[in-house]
Amino acid sequence: MTTAPRDLVGQPAPDFTLPASTGHSVTLSSYRGHSHVVLVFYPLDFSPVCSMQLPEYSGRQDDFADAGAVVLGVNRDSVHAHKAWAAEYGIEVPLLADMKLDVAREYGVAIDERGISGRAVFLIDRSGVVRYQHVEETTGAYTVRPEAVLAKIREL
Repeated sequence: MTTAPRDLVGQPAPDFTLPASTGHSVTLSSYRGHSHVVLVFYPLDFSPVCSMQLPEYSGRQDDFADAGAVVLGVNRDSVHAHKAWAAEYGIEVPLLADMKLDVAREYGVAIDERGISGRAVFLIDRSGVVRYQHVEETTGAYTVRPEAVLAKIREL
């Protein structure tokens, strides 16, 4: 069963702690008060569209930092797969291992029958509130580019 997309805009972002490709765990609420957070949910490491999307976001890391934001990639792959994929594609943003899709379910983007999350972007402001969300209609779609998210951050 696919989790129904939820409209989280204006709501407190569901908090979580997940292991990351950086070797540490990442807790969403640890960014409160000092950074906006861009959560990028994507289906699978090493898949064609994801291998374009995450390097593109990673390549704009300085622009996100200048805007006061961090980018976190989230999917169901293991930390080991994340590390290998990041090394192969030069991805420098932390990739978080949501192996049971618990966080994807909280954000309404789990595709349980396929064992993956959908492709989605959530912008969470410094106070921990979701200010923007976009869930793609299909996992193969990639319509929200980094520039669009950067523009949303500048509107905050």
